Formats: sequence, C-alpha cells, structure tokens
Amino acid sequence: MRAAVMGSPIGHSLSPHLHRAAYAAMGLDGWSYEAIECDEARLPGLLAGLTPVRGQHDGEPGGERDGEPGGERVWAGLSLTMPLKRAVLPLLDTVSDLAVEVGGANTVVFADGLRHGHNTDVHGIEQALAEAGVPAPRSATVLGGGATAASALAALRNLGLFAATLLVRDPARAGETAEVAERLGVALAVETFDKLDAYTGVDLVVSTLPAGAADAFAGRLARVPALFDVVYAPWPTRAATAVRDAGGTVVGGFAMLLHQAARQVELMTGRPDVPVEAMRAAGEAEIARRAAARPQ
Repeated sequence: MRAAVMGSPIGHSLSPHLHRAAYAAMGLDGWSYEAIECDEARLPGLLAGLTPVRGQHDGEPGGERDGEPGGERVWAGLSLTMPLKRAVLPLLDTVSDLAVEVGGANTVVFADGLRHGHNTDVHGIEQALAEAGVPAPRSATVLGGGATAASALAALRNLGLFAATLLVRDPARAGETAEVAERLGVALAVETFDKLDAYTGVDLVVSTLPAGAADAFAGRLARVPALFDVVYAPWPTRAATAVRDAGGTVVGGFAMLLHQAARQVELMTGRPDVPVEAMRAAGEAEIARRAAARPQ
C-alpha cells in the first residue's frame, strides 16, 4: 500500500518520518510513504491519477489489481498540508462532518473506490493541549486566519469555548475563517495584530503563524498563562521562550503534528494500535538531526 504527504513546499515535512515509523512498528512491511510537491494547480491531476483501494483494507499490503498481475501497490491515503486543505474539498467523493465544518481536509483515505476527506488537525490540537495539561480555556485568542486557525476554533469549540478573538494582518482576508466560526457556532471577533495587547488577558493564545512571524510579539505574549504555538522548528520560538520564562505553559507544534499523524495512520490502515511513542521518537530524532545540521 502507498501513502504520501502532498503540499508546497514539502521538502521540510516530518510526516514521512512519523508515518514510516508507525508502519515499521506495526509490521506493515508492504507499506510506503513519500513526500510529493504539489500546489493547487497540480492537485486535480495528481489526485485523478491515484488508484484508490477497492473494498475495505485491513492493513495488509494490497494484492493483484484487475488486469495487473504482480500485486502492484495501490493508494491507501494522503496527508495534505498547505495550500491544499481547502482546495481538495470539491475533488472528494465524501467529506466528514468535521471537515465540512472546518472547511478543510488534511487527510484523504481511499476506500471502496472512493476518496474520503477527513480533518485530523482538530484531533491533533485537542490531544496536544491535553498532553500538556492545559485545562479547557474560558477565553482564547487565535493568531492567524488560515486553515490551521479554523481547526483551532473547532478544537476550542469541542473543549466548550463558544467565543474567541481572531487576530490577523488583514480582516478582509479572514472571511473563510469567519464562515467556519459561524458553522461551528463560535462567536468570533476579528481584529488586527496592532490590537494584540487588548486580547492577551485570556486563558490561552493559539498562534497559527508560520515560523518567525510571531517573534515580534514575544514580549507582549509573555504574560499569557498558556501558549500553543503550531511551529515545531526551529523550537522553541521566541514567543514560546518568553511565555515559558514567565512561568506560563507552552505547547509546541510537534505535539499537534504527532497526534494528527497518528489519527491519519489509524484512518489509512484501519488499525487502532497506532504506536504513538515510536512515532514521537522518530520525529524528535529527525528534528534534532536537522537542528544539528543547521548553520550556527
């Protein structure tokens, strides 16, 4: 069976290390996982060229396909990252209720000859917060307005929070995320980054900004009791360091990546015995390797 992560740029992705570690620990010798560079323009053609699984699979390597003796492997699923999570929706045969609410699918599972879309980012955020011991927040501010911010709003809703503030550079570009909040039943206030100081008196700040983008806010975020920063490399970010030094709780992006990937493995293989700790060890080892190789 084959699986892959698609996005652009994709060379930095940790997903191959996480998924391959899972396959090895689960004894799935016939499974492979690769990284494929793919932008929105290429997605329809690449997706159309993949061979979905016919019938339910049970985690075993695929057998012969009709007219193709020799047991060529077929596709079990895809992980999707920027900029494909929203673009993939109209290309799928079914979409889970959560992915519809969030307006994005980061997972495609091929089964019964169909392409099924799921969102595991929400699960990853929830598990990352729980693992760090962060209690369900009574108030929260989200930095950034993209697909990950939408998943963060869904996770907050699932934790019982039905109002939040979204801080963005340009409110006019946060329309899709505002629509997500409406579908989720979350009352959303959209403000600009220059008003950050008015929205740090909350239980939790979630930064969905790319690496380095929140560095300028580090000093202003230091007083928040908990920060979830979706960046995982380089780590810790300046914002995470500021919060931690001030005694706050910090949750990093690797925990989210790990747990969303574990859920993907479960969906793609159909097996619940996902080796999260083996995946964690593989991911941490690769992060350490990259850090050591980075010019000082």
